[in-house]
Amino acid sequence: MTSHVRTVLGDIPASELGACGAHEHVIIRSDHVAALDPELRLDETEPAERELRLFHAAGGRAMIDTMPGVCGRDVQALAQVSRRSKVHLVCSTGLHLARYYPTDAPVLSYTVEQLADWFASEIEQKTLESPDKQPVSAGIIKVAGGEKLSELQRRAFTAAAIAQQRTGCPIITHTERGAAAMDQIELLRTYGARLDRVTLSHVDRNTDPEYHAAILDTGVCMEYDGAFRWKPAEGNPTVDLLCKLLPRYPMQLMVGMDAARRRYWQSYGGGPGMAWLMRQLPQILRAAGLDDQAIKRIYVDNPASAFSFFDTDSKETQ
Repeated sequence: MTSHVRTVLGDIPASELGACGAHEHVIIRSDHVAALDPELRLDETEPAERELRLFHAAGGRAMIDTMPGVCGRDVQALAQVSRRSKVHLVCSTGLHLARYYPTDAPVLSYTVEQLADWFASEIEQKTLESPDKQPVSAGIIKVAGGEKLSELQRRAFTAAAIAQQRTGCPIITHTERGAAAMDQIELLRTYGARLDRVTLSHVDRNTDPEYHAAILDTGVCMEYDGAFRWKPAEGNPTVDLLCKLLPRYPMQLMVGMDAARRRYWQSYGGGPGMAWLMRQLPQILRAAGLDDQAIKRIYVDNPASAFSFFDTDSKETQ
């Protein structure tokens, strides 16, 4: 069976995903999240459409939106933005860090079984949040860990592995500057996750290449999104990591921006804008010595593999 990616407008062959921002936030509609930081209020579709049109004009074709349900996700807004910008969007089920939910949010007290059922149902049904509107299913499971995995986070990671076994859906995780990455992997592996369909995010905030190599040796993928954040005096450790690790792990590394604040978007008057990922970063990578084949793997080939569904009847755990 041809591998596919589940977008907010329906399934597409993985080969059609195109150049992909591997960890992004397009819509965040939550008063609770905005109270934590007003910059996180990304609730307007028109600026999102303008930003994604710029991204598309620069060569971008897809983004993985990593805001799960109940903490700011709006699947109908994502579907509208995707349709009008022509950028494929994948939306998340899953559970973010507890701070992004009101303290009385029922999902924070769900058992492993309840979380797994919830995640799987959002992947398999087509009526997320608005049953009378555009049919939308989640296409990735997003779970988040802190510097140490809390009891809630351990429940969420366990449920993610169980839901992946049921559905064949890829998993993407949040790390706090790369912390507890091996704990995340071990928990997912223990409960049967397929590690080549697991992507750890933000690990480039830790600049130790040996730490990254140990993570990659497990078979997981990693997403780097710090390249535009480093100050001039710091050089660019993200680019350094890519140059050092890609020869050994050519099929496991991807890039994104995680530009979840208004000040990063051109359409809100900020910068560098999401188009930076497609326009400026490849130039920086070429200047650092990466060839076009390596850049294509980072942007196109690796996301097509990491974010595609697999046949649960024939999967092999790693």
